Amino acid sequence: MSVSTLASNQHNSPATESLPRSLKVGGITPFTSTDYPGQLAAVVFVQGCPWQCGYCHNPHLQPRLQKSPLQWSRVLGLLEKRVGLIDGVVFSGGEPTLDPALGNAMRDVRRLGFKIGLHTGGSYPHRLMELLPEIDWIALDVKAPFNQYEKITGVTESGLHALASAEAILSSGVDHEFRTTVHPSLLSEEEVLELGRTLASMGVKNYALQVFRAQGCKTRELKATALAGYPSTDLIAQLSQLFPGFVHRPA
Repeated sequence: MSVSTLASNQHNSPATESLPRSLKVGGITPFTSTDYPGQLAAVVFVQGCPWQCGYCHNPHLQPRLQKSPLQWSRVLGLLEKRVGLIDGVVFSGGEPTLDPALGNAMRDVRRLGFKIGLHTGGSYPHRLMELLPEIDWIALDVKAPFNQYEKITGVTESGLHALASAEAILSSGVDHEFRTTVHPSLLSEEEVLELGRTLASMGVKNYALQVFRAQGCKTRELKATALAGYPSTDLIAQLSQLFPGFVHRPA
């Protein structure tokens, strides 16, 4: 989903920074019923992402800015007002595990009594492993078969990082959803099915197939491609047989 509350008039260049004392927040959605399964939640969007996925619907969050558009203290104040109204807080992005202050932010939120959710691409498996004890539910964006990641992210060896993150999540026992955004120009149906079989063999229980949506995307070629008939009903049927929990999210 896209950010509902954003600061404007910010520089669009990543910052050179030492470890921040508070989370760099690019936006917040105060209420959602779709970003944490079975829970009412707020979503905190964290600045920065090391990958450049062409279908990204929050490309404005990819840079790591010198100043946070929203101060973490203000975000906490808003969340305090949501106590009793929502069940959890989801940290999304960008790539939230990029921010060294994420663990402290999660603990701040836990003290308010909220469950903790995380949306991640798995860019930083070692950081993710440190965070998993703080997390109640996690969604991992699996971009492609792990040996084909670079064509999506533009970053060499990104598939190795994603695979390590996937294995860490499955070993942790944390409730999960693995999900893939698909577009016919990026992944063939054969590649999607290959990925599904790989994830099922790893022990993934909940998998979502998300069809590309043009909202927020800046890649003209992807937005101009017709999506009719993709993915096929046959592919959806085959994937649904691989996972105890399977969801197809059309465009």
